[in-house]
Amino acid sequence: MTKPTSTDINDYEILIRRRGEDDYASYCPQLAHMIKGTAHEEVEDAMKQFVMDHIESLRAAAGSAEA
Repeated sequence: MTKPTSTDINDYEILIRRRGEDDYASYCPQLAHMIKGTAHEEVEDAMKQFVMDHIESLRAAAGSAEA
């Protein structure tokens, strides 16, 4: 599976699942990445940051390719 190359955050889905009292997971199917935690906000914020880091790395790579 190749990683997406979109720099539009709206192209990435964040799915959140409660699996127990203090057991949450977020998943981004486009990046095939899961994050586990103990609170909804924790896993949501962590996944948003993961997606933003991916987008920033794409932009950095595009910038260095142009130089």
